[in-house]
Amino acid sequence: MSDVDAIIPTTIAWLLAVAVFIFVLVVIVRSIRIIPQASAGIVERLGRYHKTLSPGLNLLVPFIDRLRPLIDMREQVVSFPPQPVITEDNLVVSIDTVVYFQVTDARAATYEIANYLGAVEQLTTTTLRNVVGGLNLEEALTSRDNINGQLRLVLDEATGKWGIRVGRVELKAIDPPHSIQDSMEKQMRAERDRRALILTAEGTKQSAILTAEGQRQAEILKAEGDKQAAVLRAQGEAEAIQVVFDAIHAGDPDDKLLAYQYLQTLPKIADSASSKLWIIPSEFTEALKGLSGSFLGATVDGAARSRPQETRPAVEPPTP
Repeated sequence: MSDVDAIIPTTIAWLLAVAVFIFVLVVIVRSIRIIPQASAGIVERLGRYHKTLSPGLNLLVPFIDRLRPLIDMREQVVSFPPQPVITEDNLVVSIDTVVYFQVTDARAATYEIANYLGAVEQLTTTTLRNVVGGLNLEEALTSRDNINGQLRLVLDEATGKWGIRVGRVELKAIDPPHSIQDSMEKQMRAERDRRALILTAEGTKQSAILTAEGQRQAEILKAEGDKQAAVLRAQGEAEAIQVVFDAIHAGDPDDKLLAYQYLQTLPKIADSASSKLWIIPSEFTEALKGLSGSFLGATVDGAARSRPQETRPAVEPPTP
């Protein structure tokens, strides 16, 4: 019995030592908190807000301080599901939105709003319906920048007291009804066809203008060429006539040569298959007379030279 009585206190002492060690270990673990970068922790002491832990090593009072779930301080991107929105012209369109926001005050994001992500989603939907409800379909499709700016201003102002800053709001997609999409496609196809016809007509017009301009320039150049050729031909003929005239005057031709040349030009007058009527100038007879006279004179002179001269008796002068 003495041995048993000695073992029991020893066992109890070891158990107490182990319990104290475990207690100290738990106290140390609960007293030390390491906060990662770009995160923040809210500490509550006895149920009330005590402080906000910054990134790094932090010490807490165990069993008195309680650390709430960490809050991400980085900018976040949330894509909300498509929301039906009625436009000013009573058309239902489906709009997808993307919101970029960042928690700037962890305490306000924890205590000012129960679920800031759900609140941002609902606020985006209601603001989007208010903004798009004052626009028709065409304005909603072409005014995305304006809609994005209005959404960002409203959301940033409303979420400021929640410790949230809204950086950007983007409309990811605006889907009108299928019937409206078909009508829009037909309209765009007709508009493209109209533009194509206009461009074709403009091209044909420009081609016709350029063709006419080219023909006009060609006719002008051709006329200029004919004019220059006629002037050069006239100058050549004038120079030829002048040379011939000078040569004739330098040679001093007689009537016989002129009559002969005149007769040589007569065949050229009749040198035509369609010539039925000959017009003989009055000078022809004069030239013929001169030529015949010339030939006759030459014949008489030749005969006189060939015939022997008759001897006539000398007549003596009368004696006084």
